[in-house]
Amino acid sequence: MALGKEIRTWIDGAWHEGNIPIMGAADHGTWQGTLVFDGARTFEGVSPDLDLHSARIINSARSMGMEPPVGADEVEGLIREGIAKFSPDTALYLRPMMWSTEGSPAIIDARPESTAFAICIESLPMTQPGNFSLTVSPYRRPRQDTAMTEAKAACLYPNNGRIVSEAKSRGFTNALSLDLDGNVAETASTNVFMVRDGVVFTPVPNGTFLAGITRKRVIGLLRDDGVEVQEVSLTVEDFHQAEEIFLTGNASKTLPVTRFEDRELGFGPIAKRARALYWDFAHARAEAA
Repeated sequence: MALGKEIRTWIDGAWHEGNIPIMGAADHGTWQGTLVFDGARTFEGVSPDLDLHSARIINSARSMGMEPPVGADEVEGLIREGIAKFSPDTALYLRPMMWSTEGSPAIIDARPESTAFAICIESLPMTQPGNFSLTVSPYRRPRQDTAMTEAKAACLYPNNGRIVSEAKSRGFTNALSLDLDGNVAETASTNVFMVRDGVVFTPVPNGTFLAGITRKRVIGLLRDDGVEVQEVSLTVEDFHQAEEIFLTGNASKTLPVTRFEDRELGFGPIAKRARALYWDFAHARAEAA
């Protein structure tokens, strides 16, 4: 599935134009699902936290029993090489991927040394704040003892997809998903924050969702700006009492939720501050470099 019209793909030591085939029909990752990826962004000439995204794919691969064929520095260097092949003002989605090509004699588990590596860079405009509605999904998130939740693994995303699909069928953009204990984990595609009485709350990491790089960055920026941020267990009722709800994630960085269920929220002051702080950080980091 191509996200953008302009694509560059790196595999086997070279860059290629377009959405080229990279996996074999018999690759272990093709039919056993041992594929991990990461996502980063270039926008307005900056690529915030690219080093952290490059490191995370290495950790994800190892979590799934693969041995990365490259290190984080090489991943970052190749991505920057690919970014340079686009116009400087193009917003990009940066996606390194690793998957196993061979299984062990037991077939199901990956042969660690068979890990393949590719990068796909696609043009993708940044989503701007607008109408974004949120509901509550009937589908739950797995725990770390039921799935590979510590990895950014492709095999986890069909569940996310049905969360979005079900929410859209009821007229919403996305949905809160709960863990198996009934606490809010995240949405289908982002980490989530809520504001009450001037305090920002976000679900405490408990192994049922990836505590994202942008999430961690926004928490730090808000705290440095004097905003109290608490990582705690949250219920759906907490979100019904929220004055603001906003999201963080790689694709859009920060976005406000303008409606939760049947209640209008708008674009609140703390959500606006979080977005401004992130943009300032991204550009300041680039200028410092």
